[in-house]
Amino acid sequence: MAKLFASLYDTVMGPLEKRWIAHIRKKIISGLEGKTLEIGTGTGANFPFYSPEKVGSLDSVEPNPYMLEQAKLKARDIGIPVHFHQGVAESLPFKDGEFDTVVATLVLCSVQDPHTVFKEIKRVCKKGGRIVLFEHVRTESASLAALQDVLTPAWKKLCDGCHLNRDTGRYMKDSGIKVIKEKKYLKGIFVEFEGVNLE
Repeated sequence: MAKLFASLYDTVMGPLEKRWIAHIRKKIISGLEGKTLEIGTGTGANFPFYSPEKVGSLDSVEPNPYMLEQAKLKARDIGIPVHFHQGVAESLPFKDGEFDTVVATLVLCSVQDPHTVFKEIKRVCKKGGRIVLFEHVRTESASLAALQDVLTPAWKKLCDGCHLNRDTGRYMKDSGIKVIKEKKYLKGIFVEFEGVNLE
């Protein structure tokens, strides 16, 4: 299933990426600075938008080995050294306070334990560092949220563990990360978060 999901991901997501998501990626990724960690790199959709003048180095964590191979190909020409790590966000192979910035886009819906993931994000992000996310989440619309709840069990099986109804913003706030930006799109189904690690 992991190989099939990886092989179809760019094709299936392509139209939505071109029409909308790529613009969001460019907006949030182009402003990142310093030593950066990207969690759940997938096939490398964010890579074209990193600024070599701002990002000194990039570490990439991705559990799907087939997606990781695609990401490595996309990283060849971005002008930034990228260090790839196959692994999960619940156990990041980095020292405390190692990164200036941590970023994740459309990935925290599929992690096994979001509480642990945010603890790890806080641990590896330096004090005062930025945490930047773009995720689809449980909507505030009661009717749409009910539909998300109904669809999620089947959706998880089809889409590599993706939860349609995950309340990622709550997990972020509960972790102690200070949320300084929360911009909602499409009735709050998609949300852009920016936080600061105060500890």
